[in-house]
Amino acid sequence: EGTAAAHARRLREAVRVLSSGTCLFFTYCTVIGDEKFYAKHLMPTLQKVVDPETSHTLAIWFISRGFIPWAKCKDSSSLEVSAFGQKFKNPVGIAAGFDKHGEAVDGLYKMGFGFVEVGSVTPQPQDGNPKPRVFRLESDQAVINRYGFNSHGSIAVQQRLQARSEIQEQLTKAGRPLGINLGKNKLSQDAAADYVEGVQQLGPLANYLVVNLSSPNTPGLRALQSKKELRTLLEKVLKERDALTVNRKPAILLKIAPDLTAEDKKDIAGVVMELGLDGLIVTNTTVSRPQSLQDPLHAQSGGLSGAPLKEMSTQTVNEMYSLTKGRIPIIGVGGISNGADALEKIRAGATLIQLYTAFIYQGPPVVNKIKRELEQLLKEQGFSSIAEAVGADHRS
Repeated sequence: EGTAAAHARRLREAVRVLSSGTCLFFTYCTVIGDEKFYAKHLMPTLQKVVDPETSHTLAIWFISRGFIPWAKCKDSSSLEVSAFGQKFKNPVGIAAGFDKHGEAVDGLYKMGFGFVEVGSVTPQPQDGNPKPRVFRLESDQAVINRYGFNSHGSIAVQQRLQARSEIQEQLTKAGRPLGINLGKNKLSQDAAADYVEGVQQLGPLANYLVVNLSSPNTPGLRALQSKKELRTLLEKVLKERDALTVNRKPAILLKIAPDLTAEDKKDIAGVVMELGLDGLIVTNTTVSRPQSLQDPLHAQSGGLSGAPLKEMSTQTVNEMYSLTKGRIPIIGVGGISNGADALEKIRAGATLIQLYTAFIYQGPPVVNKIKRELEQLLKEQGFSSIAEAVGADHRS
């Protein structure tokens, strides 16, 4: 009996030591931001126990409080690029839709992003669509969302960003600009007035503003991308931007859908060039459902993002670069999950790139992974800088 008790005690000790060791190992991997650990273990485990919207809310909570893995690598000079009159230390940004209310901006910069885009922000606070409204298509490395511009409203976001405006001034000087994505309220009868109000409220705090007419989750919004409506709306937005009494006025960008006809794209390029818009974001999520989708959740309504959007998005970058003759800087977004995807967008015509869905599946380490792989690929393909690679596919 004494021997059995001793065995049991030793077994308990061994379990305690193993548990402590496992816990320490998990903590170490989490803190140092081990790429494989996050992508293969931590993120899939979290996704099994926490629903998508709750995990989004928790991610913002943790990042806003600085609970983030160490961003180890310093940006290489080959990754530095200029666009919209701004210096970007690296071309990798976080797309709008992640930090909708401007709560986690500083934590996101600490993770290694070259720029952060807050929003979409609507003038008045609104709840968005009923829950559940975001779905992970794990087997497709994709997400469908129908959030519907849930927003704290422009006054709340303005106050939040105003409180850190001096920090942002330093970050911008150091090559880490801030973008703010503007949306319209669901029940608003005057879309242009909503975007103009966004410019008034948030323009002084942004290095660039985005006119988002391409979310599929606000009724009638995408119709504003048609030629006549687009010109009228953008003229009002540009006029309001020019009237801002700030030293450095924000650039104005337009975010477009991937589900446009050839005629739509031609019209948008014509309006953008005619009005002298500062840039394009190509693309938003898609309402189409590629046949390759495996996950049973693919039938959910909303905008699809992630790996299945990649080719459609890259093709649209390619076309918009051609239609604007390479004169309008493009932020390429859609299905980027590694350095090769990033360079594909850049070669197609993007000066900067953004990600979101890959961040959900791979966690914070994906930022430095993409930068490291991109730097290596630039070297291998004989480019000394991002600028040299922009639109390279149009010259080969």
